[in-house]
Amino acid sequence: MRNKFIGLMAVILTGGMLLTGCGTADRVVVGSKDFSENIILGEMLAQLIEAHTDIRVERKLNMGGTFVCFEAIKKGEISIYPEYTGTGLTAQLKMDVISDPDETYNIVSSEFDKQFGIRWLSPFGFNNTYAIAVTNDVAAAHNLEKCSDLKGVAQDLVFGAEHEFFNRQDGFDGFVETYGIAFKQVAKMNVSLKYQAIGEGQMQVTDAFATDGQIKQYNLKILEDDKGFFPPYYAAPIVRSDVLQKHPELKNVLDMLAGVIDDEAMTGLNYAVDVEKKSVETTARDFLQDKGLIK
Repeated sequence: MRNKFIGLMAVILTGGMLLTGCGTADRVVVGSKDFSENIILGEMLAQLIEAHTDIRVERKLNMGGTFVCFEAIKKGEISIYPEYTGTGLTAQLKMDVISDPDETYNIVSSEFDKQFGIRWLSPFGFNNTYAIAVTNDVAAAHNLEKCSDLKGVAQDLVFGAEHEFFNRQDGFDGFVETYGIAFKQVAKMNVSLKYQAIGEGQMQVTDAFATDGQIKQYNLKILEDDKGFFPPYYAAPIVRSDVLQKHPELKNVLDMLAGVIDDEAMTGLNYAVDVEKKSVETTARDFLQDKGLIK
């Protein structure tokens, strides 16, 4: 009797593992970082997969910063997330800044595949490079047009940015060293607070992403990176190689967004979510439908 019971339990457990395995094999997990643009892109990828494949999609959007998402995809906790070429080059590969966008893409594509078993697919089309922003009042008061103009006035200004900007090779330390400047004070804060802070005059200078909707909302001026410190940041889906092996159809589906989103379009999508308070799901769906990518 005991042997029959053990045998029955083995069958149940084996069946359970098979069912679990099938579910895992037919499921992908789409992640994103913790800011609107990346969340919108993650939602677009998820909706495309749902519309054009039978694969079940689990969303883990708004996970955290770059390092959280990168560790998650390396460990297999997520399958896909949108990344930026400049981030891949400097933050993950720890390589020096390269200004040529094609060379940057080729390097991260090759090295991610070799080192991490992660594939870069085709870029979406826009370049969300880091930029240095000031209010128009500050720009007018100090005659600021380019980052070099901060030299001689930075000691009277407060610089504030999200925590991650202070922990990157292509972030604060490299920027101030390249331009030979020192600010009166430096403030570290949550990414969601920095635009409100500069809008309210609590600081005068911040980092921005070139496609941020808040640039338009707060009427900020982007200073020209005249020394070419910031690398190109072309966004693209990155996918675990083992996931593409199981689901090769994913490449063609996700590449439907290749070259489809330019800087202006991405700024508009960010503005819709951050300023007009439209939902991420609706914003992503409306864009994909407008482009004829989903019904």
